Amino acid sequence: MAEATEPPKVSKRAAEKEAKKAAAKAAKAASKANAPSAPNAASKASAPVEPVDPFKQGWLRGVYNEKAVPGSEVHTRFPPEPNGYLHIGHAKAITVNFGFAKSYGGVCNLRFDDTNPSKEEERYFTSIQEMVRWLGFQPHRVTYSSDQFDRLYELAEELVRRGKSYVCHCTPEQVKRGRGQLGGGEFGARAACVHWGRSVEENLAEFRGMRDGKYGPGEAVLRMKQFLATKPEEYEVDETDSVEVKKEKEKLKAAADNPALWDCAAYRVTKNRHHHRTGDKWRIYPTYEFTHCICDALEGITHSLCTVEFETLRPAYNWLLEALDMKAPSSDGTGPMQREYGRLNVEGTILSKRRIAMLVEGATIDASAPTAPEPPTEDLDSLTLNNEEGDSSAPTKPQTSAPTNARTIPPAVTAWDDPRLFTLVALRRRGVPPGALKKFVLDLGVTKASANTMTHSLDACIRTYLERSVPRLLLVLDPIKVTLTNLPDDYVEELPEVPFDPKDPAKGSHRLPFTRTLYIDRDDFRDTDADAEFFRLAPGKSVGLLYVPHPIRCTSFTRDPNTGKVAEIAAEYGPDVPAGKARIHWVAESAAHSSPVKAEARVFNPLFKTLKPNELDWKSGGYADDLNPDSLITYPEALMECGFEQVRERGPWPKAEAGAEMEEKAVRFQGLRTGFFAVDEGVEGPGGRVVVNRIVSLREDVGRKG
Repeated sequence: MAEATEPPKVSKRAAEKEAKKAAAKAAKAASKANAPSAPNAASKASAPVEPVDPFKQGWLRGVYNEKAVPGSEVHTRFPPEPNGYLHIGHAKAITVNFGFAKSYGGVCNLRFDDTNPSKEEERYFTSIQEMVRWLGFQPHRVTYSSDQFDRLYELAEELVRRGKSYVCHCTPEQVKRGRGQLGGGEFGARAACVHWGRSVEENLAEFRGMRDGKYGPGEAVLRMKQFLATKPEEYEVDETDSVEVKKEKEKLKAAADNPALWDCAAYRVTKNRHHHRTGDKWRIYPTYEFTHCICDALEGITHSLCTVEFETLRPAYNWLLEALDMKAPSSDGTGPMQREYGRLNVEGTILSKRRIAMLVEGATIDASAPTAPEPPTEDLDSLTLNNEEGDSSAPTKPQTSAPTNARTIPPAVTAWDDPRLFTLVALRRRGVPPGALKKFVLDLGVTKASANTMTHSLDACIRTYLERSVPRLLLVLDPIKVTLTNLPDDYVEELPEVPFDPKDPAKGSHRLPFTRTLYIDRDDFRDTDADAEFFRLAPGKSVGLLYVPHPIRCTSFTRDPNTGKVAEIAAEYGPDVPAGKARIHWVAESAAHSSPVKAEARVFNPLFKTLKPNELDWKSGGYADDLNPDSLITYPEALMECGFEQVRERGPWPKAEAGAEMEEKAVRFQGLRTGFFAVDEGVEGPGGRVVVNRIVSLREDVGRKG
């Protein structure tokens, strides 16, 4: 009898692999068995898949349903205060307001909240409109709060006539005491000011006196008569109260405990009365709290979408509209409806206008002066709780001479559009595509919760967006000359058609010259071959060249006698050269092909060493000690292949954004093995060189050794 043989031993890993294959095969067979008949299957396969509209999902869909009225039009607005440049957080506000309206067949206004003449400048108006268009949105109307100054004043007088506002002459200290602010974090009982009980006639006369110049800044303020004077006994619940009465008292208590309803200012006298659009007509200007909701109503806004910082202000928003019969009491059926979404927070960024100004302009800080509390960072939708006394609305003037114990800190960046910042003008100049920003916003989602993320998440989104939407080019940042000594001086070979994107024939192709003289990146050469993990060029070592059929091998090199750096490499090329383990990028010298294209390449890194720059010492200037000395690395002698000119002529890139007004000249490309770059239009490097900014690095850059 034949001897029995043992089955071959199978490793645990191999067994698991075979089990997975069997399971997948069984699942495939079951899927075929349950598949519909051929005609139905073909019909389903041919049916186009409807793209998911993010504005018709989740929280935003719920907001629409709250106010959806058959036949009604959605009308939103983006209302920035024109006192600075927009930042990345505003990209969310713009996308939400314009995108929400568009998805539901409505329109969105761009409204400038220009009620603070001391801080508004023409450059901000211009930039804000450019950024909205750059993001691909077209306002239904461009409006200004100042358009309504006459009507706002009429409504302020009407509020006085209805006994719902009064003129207050309290000092700031008296106002704080009336609101229960005793200092040192302690709070006491609240009480209205002594002017609260004035008659309608007196208040009307005093308000007109404010208008006519009777009072200076801080001497008189028109306040809304809200709930500051409400006494605790008015909302104390009694055992005999009915369910309805208890509910009303609970509502009253909530209103009385809300600082947004503590008789906020409606009009104040300002130091600077000159307005860029109305001249010197007005001595008094309305506050945000008075203006915003009324302008919403006058413009026919249906959905007032803003960030969660405004949620506590919603009762005040509704109170004023209801007081003027511009909204049905306790109902969103008529008039604007305010709803709040979570703001966009990108860790590692500075968004405060005041702090960015310190980075742009530098700062002189008096170390001996008492430290004043720092104002809060600006909210995304321009909540400014304007100074009721009209004092701090004027910008602080720079000191003509530095104090004795002053620390002078030079500017850390060149301007508000410096690509190391996260203002929208800076992101545009760096080359970030507006479509990538919108995708970043929507991928994070729009809900009540704040979208907290890191800068590397933004980079990843930009990188993915650019991966298949821009062409690829050879770019050498820090070139070393390579002479192929075994080729004749006049050797020129045109390589076969090289695609701008191997996976997208629509981007086209081009011819590259290959000559005796090449340039490779300094990072791709080492003068000693001591690292077993280094697979690029070194003495006696071979390496491949992208798109070139044969490798090159280094035979010798020379150094610059002044710097000691490698100046030139001698190498041989051909089929007899041993194959290398890697391929590197290169650019050839060919006058006939106008190659290479000279450029200045700028690589941007984080401006600060820490990931949390907002937690640095901004009061006494300590933030300057954390500035990253390598936040900008410039390569003044960078070289690009001649295909760049074709890419530039065929721009903009990405093609999908060609319809956006501000994107007509945007030229972006992937520098093979170096990163994604964009041409800095309007900027010229030394010797007329093209300036290119790195938008974001490649994934492969991280930890790459070979």
